[in-house]
Amino acid sequence: MERSAIRDDFAAARFPDFAEPVIGRAFARPVGSIRATFPCLTRAKRKAMPALILPLIEAAPHWPDRGALVGLDLGTKTIGVAVSDPDRRLATGVETIQRKQFKVDAARLLAIAAERNAAGFVLGLPINMDGSEGPRAQSTRAFARNLSNLTALAIGLWDERLSTAAVERELIGMDVSRARRAEVIDEHAAIFILQGALDRLAKLRGDR
Repeated sequence: MERSAIRDDFAAARFPDFAEPVIGRAFARPVGSIRATFPCLTRAKRKAMPALILPLIEAAPHWPDRGALVGLDLGTKTIGVAVSDPDRRLATGVETIQRKQFKVDAARLLAIAAERNAAGFVLGLPINMDGSEGPRAQSTRAFARNLSNLTALAIGLWDERLSTAAVERELIGMDVSRARRAEVIDEHAAIFILQGALDRLAKLRGDR
């Protein structure tokens, strides 16, 4: 991951770009109205914020029994987005978001969740092969903290080790051109992440 992208995520986690520091105070005061920036946030949802950020298995009890989950593959320049059906059996791709400012990216993610009446988010956590967390995982956690301040939907973190590599091998096996792979790999990685999470949840329920 590029150092600048990691630095931007940590900066956003401290002071989101819809807020500015207040001299002499430990907190940030919103510039303008958060409701105006994120119209999908109802009063009830704002009262429930920030959302919980938990490992997938711990997040699941905080989601209703039915309802789509939105899967995210967070990259330095893009965010791959996938969504499940309401019964949480199958993940399908939605789009690849070109990352801009955090509030622009977050507004699009919240709009996708609202359009599908989503029950929660599944965010891929890039853990190292030895189980440790490096700068990419820390940046992902910072993004999750930022997003949690704008939604009441619990965010489940799911180990995404080797997801991109697995997707790339699959696309190569399908004889997808390098240029086309670059366009779709993040969305397909989001599908891979979300489907893995769905399969894990289904196994815990014992219905597969």
